Amino acid sequence: MFIVSPFALPFLLLCPFKSPSSLPLFTTPLVILPTFTFLPRFPLFLLHPPTLSSLSLFPQVLSSVQRRGGSSVAAAMGLLAYLKTQFVLQLLLGFVFVVSGLIINFIQLLTCVLWPFNKQLYRRINTRLSYSLWSQLVMLLEWWSGTECTLYTDKATVEKFGTEHVIIILNHNYEIDFLCGWTMCERYGVLGSSKVLAKHELLKVPLIGWTWYFLEIVFCKRKWEEDRDTVFRGLDRLKDYPEFMWFLLYCEGTRFTEKKHQISMEVAENKGLPKLKYHLLPRTKGFTTTLKCLKGTVSAVYDVTLNFKDHQVPTLLGIINGKKYMADMRIRRFPVDEIPEDEKECANWLHKLYQEKDALQEHYHKEGTFPGPTITPPRRLWTLLNFLFWATLLLSPLINFACGVVVSGSPLLILGFSLFLIIGE
Repeated sequence: MFIVSPFALPFLLLCPFKSPSSLPLFTTPLVILPTFTFLPRFPLFLLHPPTLSSLSLFPQVLSSVQRRGGSSVAAAMGLLAYLKTQFVLQLLLGFVFVVSGLIINFIQLLTCVLWPFNKQLYRRINTRLSYSLWSQLVMLLEWWSGTECTLYTDKATVEKFGTEHVIIILNHNYEIDFLCGWTMCERYGVLGSSKVLAKHELLKVPLIGWTWYFLEIVFCKRKWEEDRDTVFRGLDRLKDYPEFMWFLLYCEGTRFTEKKHQISMEVAENKGLPKLKYHLLPRTKGFTTTLKCLKGTVSAVYDVTLNFKDHQVPTLLGIINGKKYMADMRIRRFPVDEIPEDEKECANWLHKLYQEKDALQEHYHKEGTFPGPTITPPRRLWTLLNFLFWATLLLSPLINFACGVVVSGSPLLILGFSLFLIIGE
C-alpha cells in the first residue's frame, strides 16, 4: 500500500502509469519516499480550507489511481485539474522556485572565482546551474499544464537542432511564447546555454536578471548610442562559448498589442514599408548587429512562427492553473551564408522575412495549421525530476512545521495556521 502526499499526487498522476506499483524504479524514490519521510501526517483537508469534504476525496483518488479503466482515469484527471487550481499547491510551487533560485544564484556567485583561471569551466558549471532553474518553468508548461508543442519543419532541419550555434527569431504575441521557446531548447539540450538580448531593467530582477548576469546575457537600454559598446563587447565574448547556444531575438522589440500595432504600421507607412497584419515592424539594428558580431560562430538563423490551436490566448496564470494549450511552431532554417552581409541589405532581408511570417500567420488563421510536415518531440523526464529534487529538499522542513502545528494540539496554533490557508484560498 502506498501513502501519497497531496503535493506528490499531481506528479504521480502526470506520469504515464495506471497504478503506483508500475512506476519506473528510478522515479519511485523521488516521489514515494519523500511521502514516508516527511509527509505521513500532513492534514489532507488543508488543501481546501473552506471545506472538510476534501478528506473524503483522496481515498477515492488513491483507489482510482490503483484501479484500471476509463472511468477511474477520468475521475483521477478531474481531481488532478482541481488540485492544480488550489492556492496552497501553487504557493508551494512558487516557494520552491524562489528559494531554489536564490540558492542557485548564491552558488553562481561562488563560481566567479573560477573566471580568471578557467573561463570555460565557469561557463559549463553556470550552464547547468541555470538549467536547474529554467527547467522548473519548463516543467510547469510540459508536466503541470500538459501543453503540447508541435513543430512544422523538415527532417533535415530537426537533425541540426542542438548541434550548432544559431540565432532564433520568434514572434512576440503571447505571454508564454518564451516558455514555448524554452521547451524546445530543453528538448534539444540547449536550455542552460540559451541566450537573449534582454532589457537592461531585467538585470535588477532577482532570480531571472541575476541568473542571466552569470550567463553573460547581453543587456541593452534600447538606445543605440548608449548600447553600442556594451552590445559589441557582450556579443564578442560569446564567440568562444563552449556549449551550443540558441540566441533568441524578439525583433519586434515588444509584445504585440492592437495599439502598438497601429503605431507600428504608421511608422511602416512613413518609411514606405509593406504593412504587416499579425506582427509589429521589426527593429533591424539588433538583428544586424548580432549577426555581424557572431559571424563565424553562428551557422544559421532559425525563424520560428508561433500560434495556438482554436484561437487560444495562453497566459502564465493559465499555465499555473494547469490549463492545457496546443502550441504550433513553424520553423525554417536559413544558413548564415545565404543572408546578406551588407547592413542595409540584411535589414531588407529581415523585413522580407517578417512579410513571410505574416503570410504564414494568415495561412494558420484560415486553415488552422501551418504548411509542411510535423514532428512532436517527446518531453523529457529531466525537468520533472529536477523539480522533484528541489521540492523534496526545500519542502521537508516546511511541511514538517505544518505537521508539528497540527499534532501539537495547540488550538491557537492550529487556528492561526488554518486562518492563513483560508485567507490564501
